[in-house]
Amino acid sequence: MTDIIEARGLTKHYGATHALDGLDLTARSGQLTALLGPNGAGKTTFVSAVATLLRPTAGTLRVAGIDAIAEPHLVRQVIGLAGQYASVEPAMSGRENLVMVGRLFGLDAAEARRAADAVLETLHLTDARDRLVREYSGGMRRRLDLGASLVGRPKLLLLDEPTTGLDPGSRLDLWEAIRALVADGTDVLMTTQYLEEADQLARDVVIIDHGKVIAAGSPDQLKAEAGRDVIEVRPRSAADTEVVERILGEVAGAEVRRDPLTNTVVAGVDGSRQLAETVRRLDDAGVHVDDIALRRPTLDEVFLILTGHRAADPAPSAPPTRRTSGGHR
Repeated sequence: MTDIIEARGLTKHYGATHALDGLDLTARSGQLTALLGPNGAGKTTFVSAVATLLRPTAGTLRVAGIDAIAEPHLVRQVIGLAGQYASVEPAMSGRENLVMVGRLFGLDAAEARRAADAVLETLHLTDARDRLVREYSGGMRRRLDLGASLVGRPKLLLLDEPTTGLDPGSRLDLWEAIRALVADGTDVLMTTQYLEEADQLARDVVIIDHGKVIAAGSPDQLKAEAGRDVIEVRPRSAADTEVVERILGEVAGAEVRRDPLTNTVVAGVDGSRQLAETVRRLDDAGVHVDDIALRRPTLDEVFLILTGHRAADPAPSAPPTRRTSGGHR
């Protein structure tokens, strides 16, 4: 499998701030690669470099085999970009928006109409093609914005947090559209703070922090690399939560996390022996539970283990210990 993106030693400095700090990253063709990291980790800076919207301070960057620093005009011919917010014109119809973009790509009028109709069909917007975009739902606008980046038939599609602000139903619709694009041969690099999104869509996941790659591989590889299973306990009575936290912390010998919305207590463990010990000690303490389970960590928990904080949080000032998966080249 060939590489659609290859970055080596990539840096971008803004004075004393190192947005990218010697980043090495490879994204393979024929799939969606998800780029994860906390706010300020360098995700959008990297996407902007791939899109030739900014020039790196140092390092090499190849996109579809093209030197993106020496020949940015050639890179722009093979990429499409959709940002965090829809940028379509609300006073025009969906089809008019896409035809306009097609003309800007250099297509003649007939080619632009054909390309627009094909994209509208792919994104299930044909029935709404003649409606003004101001009448579209938020999810429909995001799909149309995605369509605008596809009219020029890009080899590589860059998606910077494409489902930001969407309701769950619209997010699922956009996931379906993205899956269809990948199945049809479009390579995708996507940044996201929704860990479930990366788990659902990505063949490879790259986690960056402080401008460097700290881990990469498939979602399953990263979960295995985290090195610990997870015990999850939900007591029947909220009054028993503190007791559950104490027992689980003692058994696991690790930090315990509590989800106040579900009243669930979670801790990383080394295996089923600790599950049995947790059950015994909860029974001795007279604690009744609605649910107790031993499971693999979620990608969100893997992210927390590797970076020391959650994806939506800003990066801490002191970088964590670096770890790189064997799945990253």
